[in-house]
Amino acid sequence: MCKSTLILLIKTYQRWLSPIKPKRIKCRFHPTCSTYAIQSIEKYGPLKGAKKTINRLKRCNPYNRESCIDYP
Repeated sequence: MCKSTLILLIKTYQRWLSPIKPKRIKCRFHPTCSTYAIQSIEKYGPLKGAKKTINRLKRCNPYNRESCIDYP
C-alpha cells in the first residue's frame, strides 16, 4: 500500500507540477530524479527506495561534479 501511494504521489508530481517549473530548475541527471525515485521504490521497496532517492536529491545541485547518468 505504501509503495503504490508513494509512486502515485510521484506520478502526480510528474504530471502536474514538473511541467510548470522553469527549465533551469529541472533535474540534470538521467533519468530524472522523479523517474529515479519510482525505479528505486519499485526495486528496493518504500523505505530503502526513499532513502536512495533522498541521497540522489542531495547530489542534484550545480556544484556536483559526478556523472549525469545514474540508475538505482
